[in-house]
Amino acid sequence: MALTKPLPMAPPPAHEGILRRQSLRESAARTYARSLPIVPVRARGLTIEGADGRRYLDCLSGAGSLALGHNHPVVLEAIRAVLDSGAPLHVLDLATPVKDTFTTELFATLPAEFADRARIQFCGPAGTDAVEAAFKLVRTATGRDGLLAFTGAYHGMTAGALAASGGAPDTTVTRLPYPYDYRCPFGTGGGRGAELSARWTENLLDDQKAGVPHPAGMILEPVQGEGGVIPAPESWLRRMRQITATRDIPLIVDEVQTGVGRTGAFWAIEHSGIVPDVLVLSKAIGGSLPLAVVVYREELDCWRPGAHAGTFRGNQLAMAAGAATLAYVRENGLARRAADLGARMLARLGGLAAEHDCVGDVRGRGLMIGIEIVDVRATADDAGALPAAPELAAAIQQECLRRGLIVELGGRHSAVVRLLPPLTITDEQAEAVLDRLADAMAAAVRTSTGPTASPRPTTTPSM
Repeated sequence: MALTKPLPMAPPPAHEGILRRQSLRESAARTYARSLPIVPVRARGLTIEGADGRRYLDCLSGAGSLALGHNHPVVLEAIRAVLDSGAPLHVLDLATPVKDTFTTELFATLPAEFADRARIQFCGPAGTDAVEAAFKLVRTATGRDGLLAFTGAYHGMTAGALAASGGAPDTTVTRLPYPYDYRCPFGTGGGRGAELSARWTENLLDDQKAGVPHPAGMILEPVQGEGGVIPAPESWLRRMRQITATRDIPLIVDEVQTGVGRTGAFWAIEHSGIVPDVLVLSKAIGGSLPLAVVVYREELDCWRPGAHAGTFRGNQLAMAAGAATLAYVRENGLARRAADLGARMLARLGGLAAEHDCVGDVRGRGLMIGIEIVDVRATADDAGALPAAPELAAAIQQECLRRGLIVELGGRHSAVVRLLPPLTITDEQAEAVLDRLADAMAAAVRTSTGPTASPRPTTTPSM
């Protein structure tokens, strides 16, 4: 009897090989690739198509870099125009028409009282480079060394930025409590944390025995992004501006993620009306390409030539894409659109919170939204907050991915499901995002072990 040859096994799909090689070649520090094992090959607007043919709604948006979504026509047109013109792509810090257009458009979007007497420094391509430049700037201008930063902050991964984020020890950085109503650092709840934070800051700066030398600057985020989408109260931001101004401490505002319409105003500082001394910008200002700048009051411009540099600070393609993005957001009122749509999405997410005990808090500003996932088995703290449930949050993220929805996790315990859709998202797409999220959360609750994420009990009407 003739033996039949076994049929050859079909090769694994190409995307699986790419993912396998990535895991073998790339460092253990990779992040998004671990929780989002997809291989994007095409993208437009909100949608990404993977090498496996699946389509995803992208609510990560390059960690907020894609204000107009993927491959927006005005961005592509701006890039092609530079390429077709024969203009140099690499010019260090030389003046070019593209750079002049970008700077003019950027200054046109800033509060007039700031822009009228501002200077700009083009930095290395990442937001963390601009943070480091801001620190160097205020230290040079004041002749002082110390910095004030806040708990829960994220300013980047270079040494100084990481220290300001609490990720590395640094005796020059003094950490202050950031107001966080759901997990109030003072255990008060009820919104009193902002007032206590301001009083704490004033006392620390004015007490000669506090051990805090007069600092070179204070850095804060108007909305903590990676910290869990925590909007600072407007009154608190105004107090921080007052506290720093009366004590001659330059105020640095990090708008790397909040800028370009994300929070429902072109710049998040507009909600409170504060004018900082230094503004740190990156992500969306490059129109999806690497670009970072520091804009600051001219009185701080004490640098000597070459005091801060960077080989790739003259990225012409990024400046062209960025200018096109800034103009499009401004001309089409996308900041107001983000405010309106974000409010509607938060309202619907409030309904989702009513259905699931595992949703401890829903918060955000504009199209910067966070859903904090908690452990219902545990005991609440004095302010009524339950402990974070990072495992359940990760399960929700994976259930979202199975349903073709890309979301990010953030917060101090990676238990906040974050939504950062492009500002161009339509009403219909927003509904699809929320439908998939609701379905994913219900599935994660069903499959979770024990009562960690039990749905809220329904009330049976009396007969």
